[in-house]
Amino acid sequence: MIDWSHHLIIAPILLPLMAAALLLFIDERQRVAKAMISLGSTLLLAAVSLVLFRIESGPNGFDGVYLLGNWAAPFGIVLVLDGLSALMLLLTAVLAIAALVYSLARWHAVGAHFHTMFQLLLMGLNGAFLTGDLFNLFVFFEVMLAASYGLLLHGSGPLRVKAGMHYIAVNLAAALLFLIGVSLIYGTAGTLNMADLAARIPQIEPDRRMLMEAGVGVLGIAFLIKAGMWPLCFWLPTAYSAASAPVAGIFAILSKLGIYIILRLTMLLFGDGPSAGFGSSVLLYGGMATLIFGTIGVLASQALGRLAGFSVLVSSGTLLMVLGINDGAISSGALLYLVSSTLTISAFFMLIELVERGQDAGAHVLAVTMEAYGDAEEDEPEEGDGVTMPGTMAILGTCFAACGLLLSGLPPLSGFVAKFAMLSAMMGTGAIGVPPTAAVWVLIILVILSGVAALISMTRAGIRTFWSSIEGTVPRVLVIEIVPVMFLLALTLVLTVRAEPAMQYMDATIRTLSNPRIYIDAVRNTAVVESPDAGIISDGKGD
Repeated sequence: MIDWSHHLIIAPILLPLMAAALLLFIDERQRVAKAMISLGSTLLLAAVSLVLFRIESGPNGFDGVYLLGNWAAPFGIVLVLDGLSALMLLLTAVLAIAALVYSLARWHAVGAHFHTMFQLLLMGLNGAFLTGDLFNLFVFFEVMLAASYGLLLHGSGPLRVKAGMHYIAVNLAAALLFLIGVSLIYGTAGTLNMADLAARIPQIEPDRRMLMEAGVGVLGIAFLIKAGMWPLCFWLPTAYSAASAPVAGIFAILSKLGIYIILRLTMLLFGDGPSAGFGSSVLLYGGMATLIFGTIGVLASQALGRLAGFSVLVSSGTLLMVLGINDGAISSGALLYLVSSTLTISAFFMLIELVERGQDAGAHVLAVTMEAYGDAEEDEPEEGDGVTMPGTMAILGTCFAACGLLLSGLPPLSGFVAKFAMLSAMMGTGAIGVPPTAAVWVLIILVILSGVAALISMTRAGIRTFWSSIEGTVPRVLVIEIVPVMFLLALTLVLTVRAEPAMQYMDATIRTLSNPRIYIDAVRNTAVVESPDAGIISDGKGD
């Protein structure tokens, strides 16, 4: 028998699946009941994810291999929990709580089956983070995509429908590439289990290995589309800015799914052996191009929604560059940056709707015109005149300023800690003391410039929104809407205060990923559970 906590590995998949199935049987007019079921399932999912995270980060470690159907790998479906997957599960659950609570103010009632699609999205994400098999990764990827299609279109509107059609077309192409890549890999290696595939790659003949690497390359394109690497990223800012605020908030994790899979497969399949370093140059230079494109987009954006969308590309470009360098010390800081930037962008997407609620649709264009040409009717202010900022605007302004600090990487919040950890490792000030290469210097410059661009853009947008607003109206904000934003920003403050244990966890995670043999042996040596009628325990090898 296995410990009860071991069965929790499958709970992040089963909980949203059962909740989604139950919600389908409840009439849409019973919105309160559906909301309570969805919220209860999400809170329970967060509790389970926290337990798995604490067990995984404990001093004794955790045997995180779960054999579905009691079939040994590579013949059966296997779920694998390690430090990276536990981190992504917890991050997803945190974003899900914030986005779902925010949606209860009004967004969950503007269309049908919102909660069902939301739960299916969580199921697809959690399954993709846990699966140890490429085919089942495709299954969970498709479940996640199907749910995201409906969520993006939720609320209708011509702009949302147009962006949704582009989003669907691009992701259907990515799914097709995914299937082609998986087929090539299976045809050459004879397996889709990640651990078994990693063990077989060194034994594949050189000519067949080239075909297998081509399959991995095609598969990688599918996830680079999802991660938003240039030039595959033109759809992302438009789609994310067109989505409703809570949907955009949870979509902040979708680009990180592509980063997660690329990190997982790169470290597991190409960490060493004859194919070591495969694709690293593509990630390095593609990440640089993505960061440059995202930085230009951030500077050029007048609308806050597009500013947030291009901030996603800045985050993805930074992480892709780090993956291309393939340095453990830098990767540890990058994991902290992944968590911090995802929390920030999710909070920013939800904050934008609250900030823009009291503004006219053409306010940004008019503000730019006045900034360029001035206002001829502007009167000289009388001495002693002033404007008192209402409490609502003060809270929104404080949250906006926090987002600006986090996106630009200024102290004292976690954005600064994460970028400082990455930059210090890049410059060779860590334990290894290796001087940076030319490519690393370029990366350092790009990271700093992207922070400066974010600071300029956020400062400009903040002045227009809070200091020199044309309308001068105070938006009506509900407590249930601002609390999720403050919750996510408070977590970035926790990451700052607890930066040392957070970095220790990231270091341990990267060390485990850097040793593929740990993952391979854990999966291949996990024995099936003893049957009550059997006298022996199978070792999973057919002996």
